[in-house]
Amino acid sequence: MSTFRRSSRTGRPVEEWSFGDAAAPLPVAPQLAAILLAVLVAIGLLLGVPPRALAEAAGEDKIFNTTIARKPDAGEKPAATTNAPSAATAAPARPADTDEDQTDTAAVAADAAVVSGITVAGDKRRTRLAIELSHGVRAEVFTLAAPYRVVIDLPAVGFKLSDATKQAAKGLVSGFRYGLFSEHKGRIVLDVTGPLRIDGARMVASARGRGVTLALEMVPVSVSDFGSGTGAGVAAAETRAGIYEDPAPPKTAASKPVVLIDPGHGGIDPGAVGSSNLMEKAIALAVAQKLRRRLAATGRYDVRMTRTSDVFVSLDKRVAMSRTLGADLFISLHADSIASRTYAPVVRGATVYTLSEKASDEQARQMAEKENASDLVAGLSGTGVDENDEVRSILIDLLKRETANFSADFSSMLVSHLGKSVSMSRDPRRSAAFKVLKQTHAPSVLIELGFMSNAADERLMRQSEWQGKIAQSIVAAVDAFFDKRLARAVP
Repeated sequence: MSTFRRSSRTGRPVEEWSFGDAAAPLPVAPQLAAILLAVLVAIGLLLGVPPRALAEAAGEDKIFNTTIARKPDAGEKPAATTNAPSAATAAPARPADTDEDQTDTAAVAADAAVVSGITVAGDKRRTRLAIELSHGVRAEVFTLAAPYRVVIDLPAVGFKLSDATKQAAKGLVSGFRYGLFSEHKGRIVLDVTGPLRIDGARMVASARGRGVTLALEMVPVSVSDFGSGTGAGVAAAETRAGIYEDPAPPKTAASKPVVLIDPGHGGIDPGAVGSSNLMEKAIALAVAQKLRRRLAATGRYDVRMTRTSDVFVSLDKRVAMSRTLGADLFISLHADSIASRTYAPVVRGATVYTLSEKASDEQARQMAEKENASDLVAGLSGTGVDENDEVRSILIDLLKRETANFSADFSSMLVSHLGKSVSMSRDPRRSAAFKVLKQTHAPSVLIELGFMSNAADERLMRQSEWQGKIAQSIVAAVDAFFDKRLARAVP
């Protein structure tokens, strides 16, 4: 059944499809079952038995209403809302840690729904996605272009998928990923081969006998019939820029320098993945935690982090946090990777990057391109901003503030101190147009801790001792940097 209503978001007409419409006449057998269930519920209420328990005991057919809203114009794509489950992150291989608590998995409520399976079936003419859930929750589905993606948003849920869950290409889907998009939202992102529309969505009792299945049907459409997803606009913009509401106190002459540590990636965005399923997001967070502890132990700094658990934080929000906190130094932590099987066994070591309009070399350009795609990986739409123009404008401002010189100084100190304790790449000082380094107010660097594509580097990154060594080397560089700044300030 389809009806039209006016969208509360845009004021435009929106067509809705409802499945399992309560207004539709039921066959005789379901009518009798419904009457019996109503009687049981009434008795249960008198006896104090929960209605859900009675319904399950009576073998209730758990079919939930699913609504897909589609804008009839070509400007926006189908947004689907459905009673679906919530999401948390599949436990990645975690680096060892002995000197502090691990918080690389965001807490999920004990009663949250659990995603236990994701399967893709069909062909290029029609593809079906099935998401297995422990119980029904509300879900929103929308599409994005450049590149083409389908995004399924759920409440914060737990992802407990087996290692056998394959993310290989099938039909219209070229791959998928999942994880926490924020502390209160789980997200599944499908990479798709081209423009498509959601042809149907429903949530039904699972064929396995427990829980429910959220099923989506996808069919190809022409480019002219495809648009960005309804519901992606406002929410995506808020998630992208964000408003950080925990500013540092007003600075005084006695204030400690604010050092903001930025563990790269997180949540639905795993970053690079090693051969043993070790994820960049976990390594970045583990080293960041050690670095925070060691910096705080000096008593010299006000140490903050852009994330302290396994959640996604947009690139723009990371920069906004730095600005709001009044950061005096911004340190972004990542792990490198190269796809070449020829060079992966031999290319290794740490690298320190600073911001530049033109990349120092091709590898630096590719690295920036990959790191800058974090928001797209997480299911955010593009900004439409000319990146080169933006970097050029920021660099002009940086030169006025001498921030670029301070970044270069800190980069040099990092390479010097890191080189005393860990392996460095062949060219350890590089530059490129990294979005997260586009800061006019604070010196900023991005450290690639090593290459996850290199077996030796990956083994080291797992070790708590190695993580501690690289963290301590960064502390030494931070101390040297602020000692030099202080010496300059003394008349």
